Amino acid sequence: MEKLFDITEKNRKSLFKFLTETPKEHLLMIPEGFNNNIWWNIAHVVVTEQLLMYKMSGLPMMVSDELVNKYRKGTSPDGTVTEGEMKSIEKLIFSTIEKTKTDYVSGIFKDYDEYTTSVNVTIRNVEDAFAFNLYHEGMHLGYILALRRAIAN
Repeated sequence: MEKLFDITEKNRKSLFKFLTETPKEHLLMIPEGFNNNIWWNIAHVVVTEQLLMYKMSGLPMMVSDELVNKYRKGTSPDGTVTEGEMKSIEKLIFSTIEKTKTDYVSGIFKDYDEYTTSVNVTIRNVEDAFAFNLYHEGMHLGYILALRRAIAN
């Protein structure tokens, strides 16, 4: 698990860099041929990790229900993002992973509601969830890179 946490932290640093160094208008732009934007992908990644690790384990999440409802699987950008939301996600990018690591080491993840993802991966425990989360985050980093390229053109 230590290596998975290390890779996730490196990915989160990339997401943070996109969030803090990309002009807001580019974060929110949906290029032709895409159905979401850079901002949505970053917020979605933060929310999904919490759902996979905490919600499915029956534990309280660090993200609000409002963020979950706006950025969970099946949602799309609605064109509105407040400065408060942006600051919240900016902080949650790192704090969620730090807490997940601390909580994992302390052994709080005991139960897990088995779940089969949309790509037909069955998650049976928190270790499966974190491994799948790493795949999920990498996929969305790829989307972000494609979005950035489309915006630049």
